[in-house]
Amino acid sequence: MASKSAAPAIEVPVGEHTVRVSNPDRVYFPDTGATKLDLVRYYLSVGDGIVNALRDRPCMLHRFPKGLPGGKVHQKRLPAGAPDWIPTVQLYFPRYGRTADELCVDKLADVIWAVQMSTVEFHPWNSRRFDTELPDEWRIDLDPMPDCPWARVQRVAGVVQEVLADLGAVGWPKTSGGKGLHVYVRIAPNHGFQDVRRAALAFAREVERRAPADVTTAWWRKDRDPAQLFVDYNQNARDHTIAAAYSVRGVPEATVSTPVRWNEIPEIHPGDFTMKTVPTRYADLGDLHAGIDEAVFDLEPLLEWADRDKIDVDLDADTGD
Repeated sequence: MASKSAAPAIEVPVGEHTVRVSNPDRVYFPDTGATKLDLVRYYLSVGDGIVNALRDRPCMLHRFPKGLPGGKVHQKRLPAGAPDWIPTVQLYFPRYGRTADELCVDKLADVIWAVQMSTVEFHPWNSRRFDTELPDEWRIDLDPMPDCPWARVQRVAGVVQEVLADLGAVGWPKTSGGKGLHVYVRIAPNHGFQDVRRAALAFAREVERRAPADVTTAWWRKDRDPAQLFVDYNQNARDHTIAAAYSVRGVPEATVSTPVRWNEIPEIHPGDFTMKTVPTRYADLGDLHAGIDEAVFDLEPLLEWADRDKIDVDLDADTGD
């Protein structure tokens, strides 16, 4: 019996451009049956939100050329064959002594082209193309250890909100798409990665002081209680990236890293947010991170905390994980 032929490529209009999507019926998520075309439709449905999350940021791509069963490719360099309208930014990697041109989204067509190139997850830097060495986003990663219950993550999120309020900072929470939560704070791009990481550690230690039974900031994994939550300040190091708001995750359930309101956190579960459920939520609520650029925080108070606590971080050191 002859094998079933692949569905023909389709043309998807996206703004001023048209993206040719090959193998639209290829199943990317066997557990849900979601195909490459379903992934395209998902990203179209949250278009303003994903572009807002990625705009002008160098972006590492997590590609699955054969769908989830075929494994993941971590790709910093722009995939070959990009049309001339795809924007990039050149980055230098001192550890390897070479450069790479990374995708730097400025419109929805760039996202859809990356999906055509089998991208499932988008992992942007916390700096922008205008000066990639000066971050404008401080990232608070609430990373549960293997035995940490979700209720602990929810409880610590409340402490994070409290500390941010004491600082006069506005935090923008989202699910990680895994078992944790992320909170982003827009900052003025006046400091390098090392200062942002020092500030992030000072903040994490304050959260730890207020919730010592729940939180750890221990550097080495072996020193962490497996039931605690690690406030991962390392995600603010240069070239460390985490999944963007509205990024699908490459897991069987096709969960999505989804912006949420603070008052929702006590009631939600990360599994609530998937490729199937988020488009309806987005249609109802819009982009909950839409105002992030209007709430800029000055890191100086946190840097004063870092000085007080005699915090010094080696930007080139391993994270211990």
